[in-house]
Amino acid sequence: MANPIALPLYDKIPRKNTLQRLFDILIFFLLLSLLIYRFLFLKNHGLTWLLAFLCESWFTFTWALVISTKWNPVDYKTVPELPSVDMFVTTADPVLEPPIITVNTVLSLLAIDYPTHKLACYVSDDGCSPITYYSLVEASKFAKIWVPFCKKYNIHVRAPFRYFSSNPQTFGGSSSDFQQEWKRMKDEYERLSHKIEDAVQKSVAK
Repeated sequence: MANPIALPLYDKIPRKNTLQRLFDILIFFLLLSLLIYRFLFLKNHGLTWLLAFLCESWFTFTWALVISTKWNPVDYKTVPELPSVDMFVTTADPVLEPPIITVNTVLSLLAIDYPTHKLACYVSDDGCSPITYYSLVEASKFAKIWVPFCKKYNIHVRAPFRYFSSNPQTFGGSSSDFQQEWKRMKDEYERLSHKIEDAVQKSVAK
């Protein structure tokens, strides 16, 4: 996993409200005194007094509920440290889900704009295909140059098959250094694609 230690996303900072608590306690005792007074002289005032007692009791109850939610106010401070992220890619059938698509999915996830040491990607292959496994092994080699390339030039379209289907100026730049690296990356990706396609064809031929 990216990091076994789970870090909090925020900190709770208690807020001091001593004066507000004293004020709330005073109001509570006043309301309680009123209810006791109503109850003690309930027999002497009939129905009107009873209705007033019921309404004031309900008001005291709802007021106490509201105050209980505000009794311990806290402020939330976001922790600047980013959490670890585990990403899962699932596949089952190399025929219905070509390995090159799975590879592009994994490569695009690995190249996202996130701290590398806090990122982990897992592939679950329910079909246990050796072709998929071989493709991922080869993709891991390509990822060692693809991920730095994406981060260096701030590439937003990180799936290689989609990225290299467009003009380099569309998603990158026009500098000579970029053009050279773009061509080198494209050649490496084409080699990767050919390896995977050859492995798939040999598997089908068998």
